[in-house]
Amino acid sequence: MSRSLALFGIGLIFGGGAGFVLAAANGATFTGHDHSDPAQHGSSAAEMAAHDHSTPVNVPAGSDAPSLSIAVHKDPMAGWNLHVMPKNFRFAPENASAQDVTGEGHAHVYVNGAKLSRLYGDWMHLTNLPKGDVEIKVSLNANSHSPLMVESVPVSASANIQVD
Repeated sequence: MSRSLALFGIGLIFGGGAGFVLAAANGATFTGHDHSDPAQHGSSAAEMAAHDHSTPVNVPAGSDAPSLSIAVHKDPMAGWNLHVMPKNFRFAPENASAQDVTGEGHAHVYVNGAKLSRLYGDWMHLTNLPKGDVEIKVSLNANSHSPLMVESVPVSASANIQVD
């Protein structure tokens, strides 16, 4: 019996390692999935609707409406430091993918239009940026991942940097 358990353990270790190598070779990552591909969201209408992040959360304009500014600073050692400065908005990683609460959520960071990551705080270190003129864009999103808008205008900010 102990030999069977040992062989089972070895199979798990090597099988898991082979699985990770195979996944990496096929471009699999831990960064999520492409929301533009309906095939990834299940086959039923209920599954699609429950996973729809495209319906914006629209709030009225006013002194308590969320807004956003960003700054991108060259890091003295390597890369760039992104400073995200929201107003009337709280980063709430503990509520990610949960029910929307007014004034809280997370940000999405884009590089040249491609989503790089979610952001749950005010600072992010950026590395391996493409050479040349690079646009860094940040959008605020509700807990449900829906875009946050004020009077139908996305709450976002962008900055262009020159990467040598």
